[in-house]
Amino acid sequence: MSLINTQVQPFKAQAFHNGKFVEVSDTSIKGKWAVVIFMPAAFTFNCPTEVEDAAEHYAEFQKANAEVYIVTTDTHFSHKVWHETSPAVGKAKFPLVGDPTHQLTRAFDVHIEEEGLALRGTFVINPEGVIKTLEIHSNEIARDVKETLRKLKAAQFTAANPGQVCPAKWQEGAKTLTPSLDLVGKI
Repeated sequence: MSLINTQVQPFKAQAFHNGKFVEVSDTSIKGKWAVVIFMPAAFTFNCPTEVEDAAEHYAEFQKANAEVYIVTTDTHFSHKVWHETSPAVGKAKFPLVGDPTHQLTRAFDVHIEEEGLALRGTFVINPEGVIKTLEIHSNEIARDVKETLRKLKAAQFTAANPGQVCPAKWQEGAKTLTPSLDLVGKI
């Protein structure tokens, strides 16, 4: 069964955020859009490049009323040290969420049982806590957060404009489609 259009399961986790340890939960992510980005583990090779990419686009996510959450299977203590020692991760102004119990990786179906790590999973969640987009792929392939930002904006547009759909490569401000019998076979 797909997680699309399902409610985020109840959870509580600890995160390192702007110099403090904070709790992140299913209730705390509600009320605004959330982008949850799973990574295998702190202190790896590809993960810092993705954190840095998210950090460089963080202002755009905030402008879109969305919070970014990076999740690894490490503890929030590890995330503190990772943030302090990695120049790339040190740019993060969003929560670095620890999931040492694997509650989140299992709930979002990105857990690698044999390794105790997460697959690279990206989820866009609406303010009601419903998963609207997801992408999961193999760990050797890092993501481009610009595509995540595009998907977030498409999800926000379709939420605000019921009956409209965003075609391939849609960008904010571009033309959308209104599905109808008249379009069948015309595109």
